[in-house]
Amino acid sequence: MTQTNTAMTAQLIDGKSIAAGIREEIAHKVQQRVGLGLRRPGLAVVIVGEDPASHVYVKNKTNACEQCGFHSESFKMGNETTQDELLSLIEKLNQDPLIDGILVQLPLPQHLNADLILERIRPDKDVDGFHPYNLGRLAQRMPVLRPCTPKGVMTLLKSTGIALKGKDAVVVGASNIVGRPMGLELLLAGCTVTTTHRFTQNLADKISGADIVVVAVGKPGIVKGEWIKPGAVVIDVGINRLENGSLVGDVDFDAAAARASWITPVPGGVGPMTVACLMENTLYAADNLHD
Repeated sequence: MTQTNTAMTAQLIDGKSIAAGIREEIAHKVQQRVGLGLRRPGLAVVIVGEDPASHVYVKNKTNACEQCGFHSESFKMGNETTQDELLSLIEKLNQDPLIDGILVQLPLPQHLNADLILERIRPDKDVDGFHPYNLGRLAQRMPVLRPCTPKGVMTLLKSTGIALKGKDAVVVGASNIVGRPMGLELLLAGCTVTTTHRFTQNLADKISGADIVVVAVGKPGIVKGEWIKPGAVVIDVGINRLENGSLVGDVDFDAAAARASWITPVPGGVGPMTVACLMENTLYAADNLHD
């Protein structure tokens, strides 16, 4: 019986290290702002309900604010919070001159309309990049505040030194938060982009021809390693907790790493970049969109 060699040949894209470098650079720029007599960038984080994962994410974001030297405010609201109460808080933050960015942590309790709430955030304070204005700017090749996770993925791709123009890219997943803006970012970078979704047929065939594969579905192992084109770059946005407590992505990592040229680990790949790009967007808003 012949054994298949699944030894890793891909180089790891170290998102944790790259994100740390971004935070250091931001902290330096904030010190320069303060030295010029300007105020510190301000980020308001709003969380509704008791979802444990959301509270961990919010803590990570407030810690990043502290590391970057930002002014930060956290608003923790109960499950019983009404739509009007949340909208009232957002309107107050919209008018607060010390706040450059407003982040409403998702998911929200089911009785709240997330789309309506995200649209109420002023586009120049939408540091998550979810507002239709900011997505529309990205679609028209005039980005302002770019969605954080796709923005982070583009930074990771840039770190490989691979020229993106003309590459065939496949995005697995078509969510408003990652998949759709990810396709727009890759298109802006000059890639030929295919976005797959739950109605896509022959997913393996789509992926097997791709130079760049970005997977953001939330299903462990949905992308098999043998589907990966030799030498492709694989970005795994998914993060899933298995019954044994371990964290894995959406890609069959070991088999994919035996074929890819570059691959992100899970954890330590895309996750830290999302928070780092949130900090970048907040600094950008302070420097370019506000007094």
